[in-house]
Amino acid sequence: MQLHAPRPGYFAPNDFPFWLTATPERSNTAGMKVAVSIPDEVFAETEDLAKRLGTSRSEIYSRALSEFLGRHTPDRVTELMNQAIATVGEKNDPFVERAARHALRRVEW
Repeated sequence: MQLHAPRPGYFAPNDFPFWLTATPERSNTAGMKVAVSIPDEVFAETEDLAKRLGTSRSEIYSRALSEFLGRHTPDRVTELMNQAIATVGEKNDPFVERAARHALRRVEW
């Protein structure tokens, strides 16, 4: 099974069971297809927004859901940031440390 790197703000494919992850072997699209019921008004507003932005409804729904998930899963964001730091490495830079201390002294806690 081939997994693809997520776009920013999206969960990584291995965050889900393999049967929920769309791959070229199981789908002719770049993502998971789902059927949901939404109010007519929301659909119409999404249609208008997609036209104004020159994008698809699917992209609008995907962005909205990703934003919603990001707001309701802050621990996941922290975990992803920690993984990025672990990958890149955490180097101590004396200048950055002094600048940070200087800036923090000026902030009221």
